[in-house]
Amino acid sequence: IHIYFSTFSLICCCTKFPVSSPTVIHSWTGLYTASTGIKDLPEFVGVNFLDDEVTGYFDSKNNQFEIRQDWVKELGEKYVEDQTKSFRDFTWKFKENLKMIMTEFYQTGDQGKINKHLHPLQIQTMYGCKFDDETGATDGYSQFGYDGADFIRLDLKNTYWVAAKPEAEIIKQKWNGGEAKYWKIYLEQDCVYWLKKYVMYGKISLDRKGTCLSHFFLKKSIRGENQMVCHVTGFYPDKVMISWQKDGQDLHEDVDVGETLPNHDRTFQKRAELKVTPEEWKKNQFTCVVEHKSGDPIHMILNEEKIRTNSAGTGASSSSLTRIIAGLVVAALCLIAVVVGVVMVVKRRSGERCSKQHQ
Repeated sequence: IHIYFSTFSLICCCTKFPVSSPTVIHSWTGLYTASTGIKDLPEFVGVNFLDDEVTGYFDSKNNQFEIRQDWVKELGEKYVEDQTKSFRDFTWKFKENLKMIMTEFYQTGDQGKINKHLHPLQIQTMYGCKFDDETGATDGYSQFGYDGADFIRLDLKNTYWVAAKPEAEIIKQKWNGGEAKYWKIYLEQDCVYWLKKYVMYGKISLDRKGTCLSHFFLKKSIRGENQMVCHVTGFYPDKVMISWQKDGQDLHEDVDVGETLPNHDRTFQKRAELKVTPEEWKKNQFTCVVEHKSGDPIHMILNEEKIRTNSAGTGASSSSLTRIIAGLVVAALCLIAVVVGVVMVVKRRSGERCSKQHQ
């Protein structure tokens, strides 16, 4: 299999520019789960996110809030203590909510019947808020799920709960009123306050990477069909769109977009592959389009004259690869020589000791 490498790369901007960058919407999300009857799973697990980045973790087994980003430490020890207390309160409240929902599902308040029908169950909630750093607009949400299905959600604008299942109707009636007002105040005021504070402390982490590297390489299969690969790496956050165009027209057939994968430095990478015949490649212009929240779409045109092959022995990529392979071979030979030498010395000394013992 021959692999062709492009000798050019494109540095696309992945920072937030003060002029040309689009609006940045920051978000804070709490994702909590209470369960019963599930072996080896804590009864309560809570995870906090800032812009899809995990910032804190808690479970009822360890019963202690854990920081997952270094910048959170700057909020102080009292913050950790307060979070621990809040999560412990959540643990108790979620257990009560789980019992209440189970009661409604079984249409009885008889604890004996609940235990009789008991099987592994989960209640999940996802709530949080968003903030537009350009317009100042905010939004919030709170929703509950039961065993993986929607159960009840908050209509923040109208301040009431909406049932997604018949069993949630009674709970909706209980929560509409004081509970709904509490959530409205929290999501529109307290949550936004803390979101802005988190963004201020975590700005370095949120803006941490200044560039992402996008490049092409072309794989040629043994059947003569080329597979053109547009590879993008080093971007953050993880949302990115990669597509192929042929002579300015979007391509959908024979295009395979891979999953977004993490890098070791907490940035991400992704690739989009296009199958094309050599004849098509030579007669048409193919463009890889990269769209990221950091700026305008990037159009990378793949030109045949800019491609070098490592099998031809020419070009920077080929010579560099040759030098690397040669270096590895030399290093391997040196290592083998050292190992062989050590073994010979050990054997010789062992033989000398044996000779002395028999004399």
